[in-house]
Amino acid sequence: MKIISKLFLSLFLLLNVIVSKANEGMWLPMLLGDATYKNMVECGIKLTPEQIYNANNSSLKDAIVALGGGFCTGEVISDQGLMLTNHHCGFGTIQANSTTEHDYLTDGFWAMKKADEIPADFGVWFLNEIADVTDKVLKGVTDDMTEDERNAVIGKNMSDIKKKLSEGTGDDFKVQVKSFYYGNLYYSFTYNVFNDVRLVGAPPSSIGKFGGDTDNWMWPRHTGDFTMFRIYANKENKPAEYAESNVPYSPKHSLPVSIAGIEEGDYAMIMGYPGSTDRYLTSWGVQKAVDVEQPARVKIRRIKLDIMEAEMEKSQKVRIQYASKHARVSNYWKYFLGQSQQLVKNNVVEKKQKVENDFSNWYKSNKLESTYSQALELVKESEKNTEKYTLPGVYFQEAIFGSEVLVFVVRNLSERSKIYQALASGSEDDIKQAKASLLASAKDYYKDYNAVVDENTLGAVLDLYYNDVPKEFHPEALSNLGEKYKGDFKAFSTKYFSKTPFSSYESFEAWVEKGISKKYLDKDPIFILQKDFITLYRNDIMIPQSAMESDFKKGMRLYVNGLRKMGMNKASDANSTMRFTYGNVLSYSPANATHYDYITTLEGVMEKEVKTEDKNHEFYVPQRLKDLYEAKDFGPYARKSDGKLPVGFLSNNDITGGNSGSPVINAYGELIGTAFDGNWEAMSGDIYFEPNIQRTISVDIRYTLFIIDKYAGAKHLIDEMNLVTDRHVDAPVEMTPLKLVPEEELK
Repeated sequence: MKIISKLFLSLFLLLNVIVSKANEGMWLPMLLGDATYKNMVECGIKLTPEQIYNANNSSLKDAIVALGGGFCTGEVISDQGLMLTNHHCGFGTIQANSTTEHDYLTDGFWAMKKADEIPADFGVWFLNEIADVTDKVLKGVTDDMTEDERNAVIGKNMSDIKKKLSEGTGDDFKVQVKSFYYGNLYYSFTYNVFNDVRLVGAPPSSIGKFGGDTDNWMWPRHTGDFTMFRIYANKENKPAEYAESNVPYSPKHSLPVSIAGIEEGDYAMIMGYPGSTDRYLTSWGVQKAVDVEQPARVKIRRIKLDIMEAEMEKSQKVRIQYASKHARVSNYWKYFLGQSQQLVKNNVVEKKQKVENDFSNWYKSNKLESTYSQALELVKESEKNTEKYTLPGVYFQEAIFGSEVLVFVVRNLSERSKIYQALASGSEDDIKQAKASLLASAKDYYKDYNAVVDENTLGAVLDLYYNDVPKEFHPEALSNLGEKYKGDFKAFSTKYFSKTPFSSYESFEAWVEKGISKKYLDKDPIFILQKDFITLYRNDIMIPQSAMESDFKKGMRLYVNGLRKMGMNKASDANSTMRFTYGNVLSYSPANATHYDYITTLEGVMEKEVKTEDKNHEFYVPQRLKDLYEAKDFGPYARKSDGKLPVGFLSNNDITGGNSGSPVINAYGELIGTAFDGNWEAMSGDIYFEPNIQRTISVDIRYTLFIIDKYAGAKHLIDEMNLVTDRHVDAPVEMTPLKLVPEEELK
């Protein structure tokens, strides 16, 4: 008994040391200073900073890509441009190529030769270089400027920098200049963009989405959330648009793939493109999110999901059509639900108030009132004055623009559209060209459209807005419809869809060919609604809100500047630029008497199985997977210790949306998994990092390779990879000379 207690005490102390070493922060790879690198070494890294990021030589950053400029992350894992990302990142491509005859969502897809690979609907961005351009961006900015004057100077400077960096380049070269720390620093980013990307392999959704909405954001997790693509280039290995003559891209670096296994405490690093965090949000902003914004988003999204699900359950065609739309709405429905709960449970308002109090005490004790005393007051007043616009703003975004027909009219038929302007000009040539463009756009739109879903959604979202949003934010068209139909927007929607030509491609095409009438559009209720809503949103919400946000931006710039000067070593908020985060493979204890192991195995899939013939059930297990499990036919991917097949694992890395698909890399620069989710107990983490409980959930690379090899029979893909089969035992890595950035250069 005493021996066991000592063992547990030692393990507890070890894990607490590991937790203390891991840091909050999604760090720009070029800003790897002495203190951060020392911490990484203590966590176990064997690489040098230059091996992580090097603008001139091959490094880890050359194997990491931003999908579509940043909606997800991918990593190159072979010298033939093979790329790994999440199943949910490739879901749109899988759905777009699925039909009732070839249902890749349900059955999966595997290209057994390169000629079978399917063109994707996105490109990938490779980072070339990051540069500090703060002085250039702030050139000409003075303290006595108004925020509008300041923004004008900064905007022009940023435009000039981008123009200069883009000189002599083509469409496959992108430049971004982005703000960090609320306008205290600025960096430029240059990218090469490869637009010929092709789908190589995807497991069935019963593996790639196993657990569905129920398990989303939850641990223990048993989801094989991965998809494979291939990047193509021209014969000179340069970026190119899709062409049959293109060849697989030869990367500067591809990640070795380790099947040697992981143990608790192993070093784990994630590189990718996190989208957005709000770690500097004040207590007033958190309170507004909890009280107003997030409950509204949760309510609206749940209603839209219920409407979709009702029709998806009736028809395979509708299920395929709405699979991707449903996934997008559902993921952030649960995200906002969890975040609002955990912000309260984790006492984030109180934690923010402590930071604010510490800030006030710091500037007062250092006699810096003239510089910083106005910061928090500006933010507080701005949050208070803009609160009335929060609810109508959310309802406009989530409800009104939750109606597909309204969005279709805005994008294709509104007063700013090509067809409307052509009709107004009366030019026959312009009208002809606009019609052709309109029909091409409509064909894509109606491919994944169901009029019953949209009719029910339209009635529901108009009802929500009419009843929940104060009448001062009701456009005239909505008020008129409410009066005419006595508040019964379902009745309006039913009547509208019984007559409108916008309910199917066939009726829309006939209407276009017959001759679009500007007079018809100007009388169409949906055309009038979208026009009035956009006018109201711009004039009565955006403009007054923006006027008050000038104080907010100034206050936050001063506040964050002060926090950094008082010693808060925190990374800038995520903004879809490349970041790295480091830590360790680690279990956690979210509550009293509750402890979660750091790893799951295929046993858990079988335990969660719901025995059903419905292949779309979130806990359906394919028979082939059950057969492989029963036979214990796991190949070289099983754990050597007990023969079990790993599925997922935890690490204490700091990630957010956009990191989906990011590689989890071990101490030696080898791929050990693919990040795809966070844990429920730390859903407040985008606003306040919770070091003791915040975890990243990743697919173990051994499960990924098992599915490719044993389940799909696509071993030719495994053969492309550089597999590492043995764990390192103090094995040296070939290192470049160590050159650290002095800390003073980071300040």
